[in-house]
Amino acid sequence: MEKHVTDAGIIIQPVYTQPVPLTELPGQFPYTRGIHATMYRDKLWTMRQYAGFSTAEASNERYHYLLRQGVMGLSVAFDLPTQIGYDSDHPMAEGEVGKVGVAIDSLEDMERLFKGITLENISTSMTINATAFILLALYVALAKKQGADLKKLSGTIQNDILKEYAARGTFIYPPQPSMRLITDIFAWCSREVPRWNTISISGYHIREAGANAVQELAFTLSNGKAYLKAALEKGLDINVFAQRLSFFFNAHNHLFEEVAKFRAARRMWANITRSLGATDAKAQMLRFHTQTGGSTLTAQQPHNNIVRVAVQTLAATLGGTQSLHTNGYDEALSLPTEEAARIALRTQQVIGYESGITDTVDPLAGSYYVEALTNEVEAKAWDLVARIDAMGGAVSAIEQGFVQEEIARSAYKYQQQVEDGEKIIVGVNKFTMEEQAAPDVFRIDDSIRRVQAERLQSLRARRDNQQVQALLQQLEAGARTEDNLMPLVVTAVENYCTLGEIADTLRKVWGEHR
Repeated sequence: MEKHVTDAGIIIQPVYTQPVPLTELPGQFPYTRGIHATMYRDKLWTMRQYAGFSTAEASNERYHYLLRQGVMGLSVAFDLPTQIGYDSDHPMAEGEVGKVGVAIDSLEDMERLFKGITLENISTSMTINATAFILLALYVALAKKQGADLKKLSGTIQNDILKEYAARGTFIYPPQPSMRLITDIFAWCSREVPRWNTISISGYHIREAGANAVQELAFTLSNGKAYLKAALEKGLDINVFAQRLSFFFNAHNHLFEEVAKFRAARRMWANITRSLGATDAKAQMLRFHTQTGGSTLTAQQPHNNIVRVAVQTLAATLGGTQSLHTNGYDEALSLPTEEAARIALRTQQVIGYESGITDTVDPLAGSYYVEALTNEVEAKAWDLVARIDAMGGAVSAIEQGFVQEEIARSAYKYQQQVEDGEKIIVGVNKFTMEEQAAPDVFRIDDSIRRVQAERLQSLRARRDNQQVQALLQQLEAGARTEDNLMPLVVTAVENYCTLGEIADTLRKVWGEHR
């Protein structure tokens, strides 16, 4: 009989007959069945659409369009210069301004980005890491200008720098000062913006780089463990700051392995937090956002991607996600068009309102197959976590290249399977057809860099530059101490210091990671 194996190497039996004991209920430790007793019966997951491109005005138009279509929360994509701390007129920004996200250089850009949107009334997720502290400061500064009660402000910054070193590459500073910024955010937000999720520990990019489901789970939770320990070393209370940690996972095409991964993740994190001293139930709960798998989308027969995204949406929701972004079918070709974004959102809405999966909590619980797979995914992930712990934790494992090598090995194996025809990708290595020219795709005008540069020139001419220099000097001095930098950064952006100026000030103190 032909052997069936998941991408993570788990052998799938022809049939599962042995019942697996499952005594816990949803909302009970270790939360395998969900973190809430009623899950989607009372409230659906937050339906988000990840968007950001070109200028702040262009992205603002898309946000208003998505809000009219029924999104429940905004997810902001930033361009590469913003992600790595360069203003749009910096030589390193050439050719990248506004391309993979929106260009944000100053508080003026943030004002344009959210024009007509009351921040107190919306949950905003910002996919930003090395410069997360600056974008959070800009968001808070804008909320203050709007007269918002910061205690009611809700949202998430990704702020997960460890996966950048391992899988993605948009880091600026060495690991230690980067970890210092993260713990500064933990401490500051717990006082000033208590409903804000201060980090979204991301398995998504680890998976996109080529990891399998077990590696995504193990590496992500190991990173989470490192953040917990860093905060504990700073003297923070795990029962307070751990409540504001969230996770960001990928959903790929193997429906049951993905559901098992999400269920195992909750169970593992509950035990990790408890082992480090968390006694409050909310500090033990793994809350997560999911995005459907960008790397699974194909440029060939792009409409097939609608089906892939629907399967991945089922995996995320059957697995108990708190928030979900669905990819546009055309994303292997370009940034999503409005039509593609709308279909992606409608996919969530059809499943949420028409499929019936929201009528009961954890509908796959008790399935011999799903319970066995959950246990196997968990066991394999614990083995990897133990190897990382033996190296001294996630930071050491990344510095030694272990995580990067494991991801590369997994990616190579997967690509070999596709090329050998062992793994079928519909429209790519089977059921192919002669392709017509690519459909109309979304294109970004290269003139954006000139527009942003002119705006920066105007801003620098109008602001109080003497005050700006004084604030940057204060920030530089603060970086040489152990003081929390967030109050200095918020004051700096309120006085129209730019993102690049703030990032460069800290480069002078800490250098860059190579």
